[in-house]
Amino acid sequence: MPCAPTAMLYLFSGLPGSGKSTIAQMLSAHLGCLFLRIDTIEQTLRDLCAMKVEGEGYWMAYRIASDNLSIGNSVVADSCNPVALTRLAWHDVASKAGASAVNVEVICSDSVEHQKRVETRRAVVPGLVLPTWQGVLDRAYDAWKSDRIVIDTAGSTATQSVAELQHKLNR
Repeated sequence: MPCAPTAMLYLFSGLPGSGKSTIAQMLSAHLGCLFLRIDTIEQTLRDLCAMKVEGEGYWMAYRIASDNLSIGNSVVADSCNPVALTRLAWHDVASKAGASAVNVEVICSDSVEHQKRVETRRAVVPGLVLPTWQGVLDRAYDAWKSDRIVIDTAGSTATQSVAELQHKLNR
């Protein structure tokens, strides 16, 4: 299924270890969309600029997404996206580029499974230090106040979760 004729921003959000990056990558590959991962951008800034990264990774991603959406390329944005401010900023990027946006929140409702994922996963971004389970529990994450598609990965494979997401996107 190719990207829609009108550019679309698929905005992924969720806590580390929920499965969001895996699902976002799979959806991006399936749709042939640009894939933007905040972790990659932020770790590159740390590596190249030896800087403490706060919001810079998001700002760079907004600009890259805007460039692509403006020329009709759909974008899958993968980030924790934990606060309303970043969620609104992403939607502003899509709006200014004349693109549509859809929020996808990935959760793992089984805390035992979620903890196991967090504690056993390996970083795929070279140099990225992954959060501990306590770090995930302590992370600020605003409750959603806008529409979104929720994908619960507990007890599901990544393939099943992507199929569920595609079904929900097609509705």
